[in-house]
Amino acid sequence: MLSSCVSRYFCSASLLNAMAKLLIHIGKPLTIKSILFDHDGTLVDSEIAHFQMWVEILKGYDISLSQQQYKSHYAGIPTPANAVDMVQRFSLPVSAKALIAAKNLATQALLSRQAFPLMAGARESIAFFQSCGLQLAVVTGAGREGVDVSIRGHRLQGCFSTVVSGDDVAHSKPAADCYLLALQRLGLTAAQCIAIEDTENGVIAASSAGITCLAVPNIMSEQHDFSSAAEIFHNLEEATQWVENRIRCEDPQSE
Repeated sequence: MLSSCVSRYFCSASLLNAMAKLLIHIGKPLTIKSILFDHDGTLVDSEIAHFQMWVEILKGYDISLSQQQYKSHYAGIPTPANAVDMVQRFSLPVSAKALIAAKNLATQALLSRQAFPLMAGARESIAFFQSCGLQLAVVTGAGREGVDVSIRGHRLQGCFSTVVSGDDVAHSKPAADCYLLALQRLGLTAAQCIAIEDTENGVIAASSAGITCLAVPNIMSEQHDFSSAAEIFHNLEEATQWVENRIRCEDPQSE
C-alpha cells in the first residue's frame, strides 16, 4: 500500500515537473534567430587559391612566399591589409595600392572562370538552418564580388537574407563593423545570432559585436588563436550539430 502511494506520488511529481517546463516554453520564441556565415574559408574553400595568387604576384618582385608565412600573417585577412603588410615586410618597391589592384585583378580572372568550391558540409548546413526557420546571412571582410559569384555559381539565391562585405563598412574585420551592420539589417540583437568563422580576426570581429561565435579552422588558419570563440569544431557538420542541440534545449517540443 505504502509503495503504491509513493509510486503514485513520484509519478505525479514527475508529470507536474514536465508540465511546468512545457508551460514555460509554450509561446516562448526561440532565442536563436539567425546564423551569420563568414565566406572565404568558412562557406567556400578559397584560402589555397588566395595563397597561390599572392605567390604569383610576389614572384614578380623576387619574393618567395611560403605557405607558413601565409598562414602566420595573411590567412583570413582582407586584401588591403595584406598588401600594406607585404610592402613593409618585404620592402617592396611598389605601393600597397598597386598590390591591391594586382590581387583584385587575379581574383576577378579566377572568378570569371569558376566559383570557389563550397566547403564540405556547407550546403547541408545551409539547408538544415533554413529548415529550422532561421535567417541566414553572409558576413565577410572581403569584397562583395566573391560572395555574389559563390551564390550564383552554387545556386544559393534566396538562401541569405543579407550579405555584408568589406565594401559596406569603413573598417573590416577584426573590427566589429561588418557584424554590427548585419545585425542592423536583420533587425536582430547579438544574443539572437550565432556566427561561424574560420579565422582569428573573424572570431574577434563577431565576439566584439557581442555575437556567440563558433570557430571552424581550416588548414590555413588552424594555428590561429581562437580563445574568443564559444566553441571550436573540426568541420561545419560539428558546428551545425552544436546549434541543433542548442535549439533542442530551447524548444523541448522539437525532441
